[in-house]
Amino acid sequence: MYFIQPTRSIPFLDQALTELPTLQIIQVHDLDLYDQTIIAIADVQDFLKYQWKLPTIVLAFEHEGAALAQAWEMGALAGWMWDNLPKNPKHALFKIDAQYKRNQDSRDLPSAAELQKRLLPNPITLPNYQFESFFQPSAYLSGDWYDYWRLNDKEVLFYLADVSGHGVTSSLLTSWMAAFHGRSKTPSQLIKKLNAMLMQENIEKHITMVAAILNLETNEVRWSSAGHYPPPIIFEPNQPPQILTTSSFPLGLTEELDVEEHHCILNPQARFILCSDGALEPFDGRLNDQFNQLVEHLQNNAFQAPEHVADDIAILSLCRLN
Repeated sequence: MYFIQPTRSIPFLDQALTELPTLQIIQVHDLDLYDQTIIAIADVQDFLKYQWKLPTIVLAFEHEGAALAQAWEMGALAGWMWDNLPKNPKHALFKIDAQYKRNQDSRDLPSAAELQKRLLPNPITLPNYQFESFFQPSAYLSGDWYDYWRLNDKEVLFYLADVSGHGVTSSLLTSWMAAFHGRSKTPSQLIKKLNAMLMQENIEKHITMVAAILNLETNEVRWSSAGHYPPPIIFEPNQPPQILTTSSFPLGLTEELDVEEHHCILNPQARFILCSDGALEPFDGRLNDQFNQLVEHLQNNAFQAPEHVADDIAILSLCRLN
């Protein structure tokens, strides 16, 4: 931390410096040379006069209450008395620094959320097919993720994943997946490679996902699941929904992950839909009841998430147009 040398005479200066932990003493006219994110301790009158951007704890005399109030309005982190510092200044500084960093993290969340959304895939043009998606984090950042990309002229690989938990760590793993996808050529290969890297890094998170590959010429979808619920669903006109239920382990639990590959044909007007478990949250009842209601709403194109959700929601739909 910094201590900004006062420009006025302070009778208690030496005493204050003795009580404070070791600080780097800098001059007010050199502030631009220093890290603007490190907390500084300074005289209240200098803070009001020079209005620098460093996070600052101001020191004042007892009769300078109005100056302290003005300093707080301008963003000072705390106000202390020159001749009456906290009993344990080091501990007090630690608490202020920790709170400041938490506040900074919170202020960065909207920008981080915007950046995460930019990592979602851009629309791609496919002959006779299109992707539709829905993405709604429960807070700023999401642990749900989806992606799709063309492998070649006739194949498209896509997946939907759900990272356990919420918050920054879960969202960082989604960004990690976004950067990693291009190394795999089949659904099972993608799942196994992601699992191997997750186990190698020993991150205390697990990921459920469904990965699939579409052949644009044969209309065949080959897909694999890693412990994901809800299962994939196929909707076709005038047909009951097909629930593609499987049993498997999520990523990050075992190195020996057994990945089965399944296949199906998408008929004209068929929709192959993947959902995260957050899509069940808007519905009442037990898990089966929630799932049945979700299927009904998806079948009727009537799914609507509430404005505020308790869990992240992601839905990815592959639609055959004719």
